[in-house]
Amino acid sequence: MAFVSDREDMCSMGLTVVRHLMEKNSIDYKDIGRLEVGTESSLDRSKSIKTYLMQLFMEAGNTEIEGIDNINACYGGTSALFNCINWIESSNWDGRLAIVVAGDVAVYAPGPARPTGGCGCVAVLIGPNAPLAIEPGMRGVHMEHAYDFYKPVMDSEYPVVDGRLSITCYLRALDLCYQRYKLKFQEKAGKKYSRKDVDYFIFHSPYLKLVQKSFGRLVYNDFLEDPDHPDYVSVRNFAEISRESSMENRDLEQAFVGLTKEEYSQKVQPGATLSKEMGNMYTGSTFAALAYLIASLGDESIGKRVALFSYGSGLAASLFSMKIRGNLSKFKLNANFDKRLSQRTRVTPENFSEILLAREKTFSKGDFTPCGEISILFPGTYYLDRVDSLYRRYYKYYSP
Repeated sequence: MAFVSDREDMCSMGLTVVRHLMEKNSIDYKDIGRLEVGTESSLDRSKSIKTYLMQLFMEAGNTEIEGIDNINACYGGTSALFNCINWIESSNWDGRLAIVVAGDVAVYAPGPARPTGGCGCVAVLIGPNAPLAIEPGMRGVHMEHAYDFYKPVMDSEYPVVDGRLSITCYLRALDLCYQRYKLKFQEKAGKKYSRKDVDYFIFHSPYLKLVQKSFGRLVYNDFLEDPDHPDYVSVRNFAEISRESSMENRDLEQAFVGLTKEEYSQKVQPGATLSKEMGNMYTGSTFAALAYLIASLGDESIGKRVALFSYGSGLAASLFSMKIRGNLSKFKLNANFDKRLSQRTRVTPENFSEILLAREKTFSKGDFTPCGEISILFPGTYYLDRVDSLYRRYYKYYSP
């Protein structure tokens, strides 16, 4: 599981990934016309994370950049993505590129939920003629009011969570988004949707077991449309169970997870590996899974379709798809995931708890200098240097 000390936060992580994106791809800061952030790890109820990231662009003389923060639990990054795509497709587009920054520090109070935390941040470049193309009109959306996971305590990073309700909300949103996506697919593709039309599936990943349940749930939805299909002989006894009661039917859940094991390994596992290493990245979860997936694919991947399910508690959800239509070799070279993961610093559970306690003591506080060790940071990382008595945060770039 990934985590950070009080030296890092959403601002420092955003600065780090944007700078890496620009430098690794030799992009001029003046070529960016929109920057949107998706996060639930805000540090101020007024000042956006995006404005902190503007420091990089101000140095290059570019202050004409649209976009702002998007906040709704783990869904903010997806909202930022859709906003950037809409901008490029609109009459307001000025020909420049857009960037989506999605990331969070996912921490929980001491207790059984703490090991389900994580941390991560992703920067995504959006523009024309991209090797990954969102499929227009193929999007299923569901939003409603629910108190499954929320953060009402302003001076704490820790959420209030109803774990059982959150899983039910997630699966219900998945059902509805999938059903609506299939209808949109039929309208746009001119043929009935089949799971065979999708080569890879990516799910928002609070923890890996939920991803396994989710893929089983998609197959359950397909089963309800054609329970007499030969593929479903072993689960035909579940045909009469109501959709509502199926949410908490463990026998049904295990049956469909078992039924889909081989297909899961082919279509889901390639994108689910990173969450095992990083934990829950909240808004960055879906994007990080996509990045790991495309970094693992070969040249034969052109033309493949990837379906992504994004979920944010409260709740907002979308299922959409994209196609690989260009060479991804440069991305693979820059990603280098396995090497970077192997270079992380390991700590004991006791040290982990001490580091989170230090974050807890200084969260939302002013006039302090963080105590986290700087020398363990990766070169090229931004970190929090100090917070003054007016709560102004100052960051530095680690370049040993």
